[in-house]
Amino acid sequence: MDTQEKLDILSRDAQYDLSCACGTKNPAEHRTRSGDGSSWLYPVTTASGGAGIMLKTLMGNRCSNDCRYCPLRANQDFRPAVLSPEEIASFFYDLQKRRGLIGLFLSSAVLSTSDKTMQLLIDAARILRTRHAYRGFIHLKVIPGCSLSAIDEALRYASALSLNIEVPSAEHFAPLSSTQSWRDDIWEPLRYLASKTAVGTRHAAVGTSSQFIVGASDEDDRAILGSVNELYSEMGIGRIYYSAYQRGLGESTIAGERARVIEPDLFGNETSAAHLVREHRLYQADWLLRVYGFGYEELPFAHDGNLSLEKDPKQLWAEANPSRFPLSVNRATREELLRVPGIGPTWAARIVQARRAGRLSSLSSLGFSPSLVAKAGRYLTL
Repeated sequence: MDTQEKLDILSRDAQYDLSCACGTKNPAEHRTRSGDGSSWLYPVTTASGGAGIMLKTLMGNRCSNDCRYCPLRANQDFRPAVLSPEEIASFFYDLQKRRGLIGLFLSSAVLSTSDKTMQLLIDAARILRTRHAYRGFIHLKVIPGCSLSAIDEALRYASALSLNIEVPSAEHFAPLSSTQSWRDDIWEPLRYLASKTAVGTRHAAVGTSSQFIVGASDEDDRAILGSVNELYSEMGIGRIYYSAYQRGLGESTIAGERARVIEPDLFGNETSAAHLVREHRLYQADWLLRVYGFGYEELPFAHDGNLSLEKDPKQLWAEANPSRFPLSVNRATREELLRVPGIGPTWAARIVQARRAGRLSSLSSLGFSPSLVAKAGRYLTL
């Protein structure tokens, strides 16, 4: 195969890692083909809040690990492909000059050994930085089980590094793989990465992220978000992603998994299902922890340890805490406003800014839609 044929396979196989983008309803957030049809381009949100396009691909797809949730695991029947560092560096550099791409996301299946694979990723980044003098964004995936020295070398060239945690504990991971140790190959390297990119360190500007495969094991949402809380508050990981386990791509260890009936989508999407609603709820809870100032102990878990599929966690928290409402639109702090269902950072900032010019007499005067007024108005007073 030539480079374009390999990229067509490898960029398609990169879809299972969401660390760049995971758009759903908005077509502008969906991946698109490059002009020559040779690769997939993924939308991302830039640090300034604008949108950009990133080339996302694997270096190789024939994995030596047997992770049961992964469609690229060992002994599966699919067409293998692998890129050399020179191939991907040259292809990307030429493409970004024509398309104005904001960056490159490089991951890989484990090709024989973790360190060998990690070196391929690092070499591609090094060629871009030194030979092509590329100064744009490069996101490298840390390969589970690679040496700490490999992480150190990756930090020299990467703008961002990610290492997928997959599940919240070694107990949940053990039935999923016989070739990896969750603690030695994932948790400890992730902790090391966090320490090397902590505030005040040499590599503090390097972004960090991780991802959970939701539903491949028997973990509940309480366990996932407990780990998320530790990753954010204690380790300082920048962002966590959640990928609903897709039946048919991997092999679940849950009894009765293949016989489970897919429930109707609660949001009216014909292409969605209950496991995607669960993924959505985890993202909502993640925002409560990461952006809205909620504590882990405030998350509204049901008796089975999961978030509700019927209502978003912020709405449930508000209903369980009536003494906190109603809030005065003219006096509530930004932090208090963020706890109102329907109000996010943008609307909270708009309210605070608008009332500096005078007392607010209505929500609609700020541009609130009728549906938002109906949702938030129950918890606010003028």
